[in-house]
Amino acid sequence: MRGKLTVGNWKMHGGLAENAGRLAALAGGWRAQAGRGLAVCVPFPYLAQARDALAGGEVGWGAQDVSAHAAGAYTGEVSGAMLADFGCRFAIVGHSERRQYHGERDEAVGAKARASLAAGVTPIACVGETLAERDAGTTGAVVERQLRAVIDALGADLPRIVVAYEPVWAIGTGRTATPDQAQQVHAALRARLERAGAPDVPILYGGSVKASNA
Repeated sequence: MRGKLTVGNWKMHGGLAENAGRLAALAGGWRAQAGRGLAVCVPFPYLAQARDALAGGEVGWGAQDVSAHAAGAYTGEVSGAMLADFGCRFAIVGHSERRQYHGERDEAVGAKARASLAAGVTPIACVGETLAERDAGTTGAVVERQLRAVIDALGADLPRIVVAYEPVWAIGTGRTATPDQAQQVHAALRARLERAGAPDVPILYGGSVKASNA
């Protein structure tokens, strides 16, 4: 049975002192409940800090990206095995900011998801449309294409991932998809995952989420 999962992406924010307070609050304030999980994905330099603050508790930690390569001459890249060394449970792959600012294509996202799983780290595969794509009525086709690349890359391992729907037009803009808009896309994603033999993959929503609208 699917559970509920909440994951906080810190993006490129934080510092040692600031993080210490946040992590302590998470570690001390979260009580595990059946079928409910909580995790934070922090910048690479703070993985050790997250591990030290959260180890032994119920809050998971993860990274905001992972290399598609297991090892090699890839300066600046961080492999899944390196993340696993820190006890990472999750790695975000295909975030819209990676697609937009770093030119990541669907196939690269699929490869990163595969590399993450190979290291024992659960990928959170992100899909979502731009405002122009939504206005053009192509939301369904866009998220289907993005998800299909992950499905093709993972095959029988697909049930081991998490999918996140994050409409690009709602990220950092203050705009948020309505419950109906989010549910329409989630329903389409769920149907596609079921056809691929992964009916219980958790599907998250991301995009200007805060306490007042969560």
